[in-house]
Amino acid sequence: MKLSFTKMHGCGNNYIYFNCFDQTVPDPSSLSVRLSEPHFGIGGDGIILISPSDKADAQMRIFNADGSEGKMCGNGIRCVGKYLYDNGMTDGRTTITVDTLSGVKTLELTVEDGKMVSARVDMGAAILKSADIPVDFEGDTVIGAPIVVDEKVYHMTCVSMGNPHCVIFLEEDIDGLDLERIGPKFEHHILFPERVNTEFVNVLPDGTLKMRVWERGSGETWACGTGACAVGVAAVLTGRATKGEDITVHLRGGDLTVRYTDQTVFMTGAATTVFKGEIEL
Repeated sequence: MKLSFTKMHGCGNNYIYFNCFDQTVPDPSSLSVRLSEPHFGIGGDGIILISPSDKADAQMRIFNADGSEGKMCGNGIRCVGKYLYDNGMTDGRTTITVDTLSGVKTLELTVEDGKMVSARVDMGAAILKSADIPVDFEGDTVIGAPIVVDEKVYHMTCVSMGNPHCVIFLEEDIDGLDLERIGPKFEHHILFPERVNTEFVNVLPDGTLKMRVWERGSGETWACGTGACAVGVAAVLTGRATKGEDITVHLRGGDLTVRYTDQTVFMTGAATTVFKGEIEL
């Protein structure tokens, strides 16, 4: 059996995309584990299936590198938008919708020379209620609350953007963090019944934000769109940024722009096609 795929990335957050309008992908969970491995597979942060939807232009399903299914991926959804537009699946429309496990999201595409180069995604309202994130915490919200990891006290702000995030602002340079060691300890911390994505953030002198992310199911990735949104929201909640204004978030793979409003969170960034291929299963 042969499957056609497209390798794409948003700010270095790279997935293997399958067009399921005209092919069927068997056992995507196991396939994601196999193909994400860089030495014996294609290599990536997981796979994303682009399928028909009865309530949007397409549906996306995300499978992480460990085989677990994700609810939402901000970088991935921009790549889905690019795939649909560049392959003539939107009838030339630059406003499209994509169905996810976190609901239907609307994308506004920026097109140059007939190709999508970036997109603004309406990510929906940030979820702040601790029980809905979820995080086992006595208060209704988790803003600047202490968490102990490796006998060190950090202060976390928790946000869900359709998936759970724990945002940690630090004075020390995040480039020096041993994320391979502490990342899993946050991910599997007893406070997070569904595990958690953890963002470690520096506020730079110009007011922009630099982050590294440990994603549940994938480890450290070069970018996380929902994570950047959570960081923007947390920055506003802790007085480090202003609601309703653009917030620049620097990730290892590039920059994203986040705007947190009373109604929703917008995220803007690029999407890139790396290569196309065919794999025999």
